[in-house]
Amino acid sequence: MKYRLMDLLACPIDKHFPLKLIVFQEEERNIEFKQESVVCELYCGLRASYVKDSKLSVDDCNKCMRREILNGILICSECNRWYPIVDEIPQLLPDELREPNEDLSFLKKYSEKVPRKTLEEGKPFNLKE
Repeated sequence: MKYRLMDLLACPIDKHFPLKLIVFQEEERNIEFKQESVVCELYCGLRASYVKDSKLSVDDCNKCMRREILNGILICSECNRWYPIVDEIPQLLPDELREPNEDLSFLKKYSEKVPRKTLEEGKPFNLKE
């Protein structure tokens, strides 16, 4: 997943924007980007701040576009839902389409990196249940 997506993603349940991103694993790709202007319009995922509050440059965007999030988690601060990023793909599914065993396995695997509140109170699944 590109950090760029943070400018576009909102919680599919309550539409809250922006989501909180925690990166567990990322890599830099040897790809040349030649942006001519700042890419993100509202929110810079790499800096975790609104574009209007950041002094972003085209060079910042070119560096950002080479970075790929391999594994991580997206968290909605409004409804406390969390969404895994697995093998570069953010999985923003509604509760009824999520697999409890897969989600709980993900939480256990990354429990040292996931915020305690998400581990204990996160929706639709958490480790306290």
